[in-house]
Amino acid sequence: MAVSRRSFVLGTGAALAGAALAPHAPATAAPGSSSWLADAVLYQVYPQSFQDTDGSGIGDLAGLVDRLDHLRWLGVDTLWVNPVFPSPFTDGGYDIADYVRVHPRYGDEEDVSRLVDAARRRGIRVLFDLVAGHSSDQHPWFLHSLRDFSDDRYIWATPDQLPADGTLPEQFVASPGPRPGAFRMNYYATQPALNYGYARMHPDEPWRGPVDAEGPRANRAAMRSVMDHWLRLGVSGFRCDMAATLVKDDPGWVETGRLWGELRSWVGRRHPGAVLISEWGDPATSVPAGFDGDFYLPVNGPGDGAPWRSLWRDNPYFDASGGGTAKTFVDAWTDATRAIGGGGHTIMPIANHDSATRLNNGVRTPEQFPAAWTFLLTWPTVPTIYYGEEIGMRAVDGLPDVEGSAGRQDNRTPMQWNSRPNAGFSTAPADQLYIPIDPDPNHPTVEAQLRDPGSLLHFVRRLLALRKRHPELGTRSGVRVFHDGYPLTYLRGDRFLVTVNPRRDPATVAVPDGRLRHAREVEGNGVRVDGETLTVDGFGYAILDLARR
Repeated sequence: MAVSRRSFVLGTGAALAGAALAPHAPATAAPGSSSWLADAVLYQVYPQSFQDTDGSGIGDLAGLVDRLDHLRWLGVDTLWVNPVFPSPFTDGGYDIADYVRVHPRYGDEEDVSRLVDAARRRGIRVLFDLVAGHSSDQHPWFLHSLRDFSDDRYIWATPDQLPADGTLPEQFVASPGPRPGAFRMNYYATQPALNYGYARMHPDEPWRGPVDAEGPRANRAAMRSVMDHWLRLGVSGFRCDMAATLVKDDPGWVETGRLWGELRSWVGRRHPGAVLISEWGDPATSVPAGFDGDFYLPVNGPGDGAPWRSLWRDNPYFDASGGGTAKTFVDAWTDATRAIGGGGHTIMPIANHDSATRLNNGVRTPEQFPAAWTFLLTWPTVPTIYYGEEIGMRAVDGLPDVEGSAGRQDNRTPMQWNSRPNAGFSTAPADQLYIPIDPDPNHPTVEAQLRDPGSLLHFVRRLLALRKRHPELGTRSGVRVFHDGYPLTYLRGDRFLVTVNPRRDPATVAVPDGRLRHAREVEGNGVRVDGETLTVDGFGYAILDLARR
């Protein structure tokens, strides 16, 4: 049985800090690496759902080119594109049948070049996905391993190594032939795990091989070739899928870190300026291993994704009930930042294509969104915007499974551009769309929000412009936390005081800074200053400039 990508857990990683922050203790950001990622704003696109230009009902690379001006206008400078490679699509393209080609439904390599060139002219870099841990069972590498019994590019157990009663070890799949035995999979039976070796041998599992065996060496070389191919075409780096899972049974991820450190060193020599970002969920481990940044995720890392979940999902801080706390996130971020030093970055999404559902999740209402965005775009993480979040697109329940989405289709619906049929996503008949459009007749669109200066779209654009204009609000500047309850209140760069109250009830906080009396509100709603006390209405927020003029 497949292990869902939604529930796969690596382990707890580093423990969360147990001690609470002192009331006015500084939690200071590292100065940040010299990488361009320090100042980036990522925009993630699920390509089959963004813009269709050929009437197929499926988004394509040409559609990305057509919509680049939206990203430039918004203030985005980095476009992360989910896989566009040949695939049988048993896991939405994360089952890759050819790493160095483009599936015809998206276009071809010329379209990649056009996208990269058009993006560059607009000051936007392009990142691709690197799915190094597994391929499709239709990949020529795997098909070759079925015929060549000595090929160890994948993890194979021979019949004499398997239990005599015919049962298979967990995560193993019976060979489809002609090679006898079974192979190890990742997540779905159609995703055979590429062999990077095991960190430890075990007599009960004689199929385990070392990390320096021929197969693992060949796979590392293959990934170098894959990266080289796309970097030569102009992409600026990779988001590395499930990066912690490559070496198996690897306590502390020592061998996995060594593997990525080797790949990172190679990239730095061959393609200076290219970045590697990990889907790991534990920046304190992954960034020292060589990554330029790592995402906080709903699973993996400290507390099995607790830093992310405590904000957005499990009794979350950003909830009207006010039962959550920001302390879990603040403590984890502080620990990770100290571990990272100046070598890389933590990256914060609200939503993604996988298990991080949208801000508009059927529980939160639009009046709650501005406080969440204020936090996202003023905390010293690298922000990641999932397509459609800037207009408040919702996660849509009850949609059919699509290409192995396994429940994740709710946040993969087509981008809502305008009031035309299919919300401007495609000219195909509605029943031929990759995933149906949000059926709510009042669903938000880019077109409608462009006309409304008070819309969420314009608010997000203003925050992005503010962040770009003032380095104090980015990753290179420190943060001092005054209060990690309601309202979350912190000082950025000794200039901007940020306060957000995502619950429905008002909240107050004392801020021992005499400059507060003369503060100028840059953005805000429902915040009052009385001496050194802030009163923040339910769902209120503010960015206050303390600089004297």
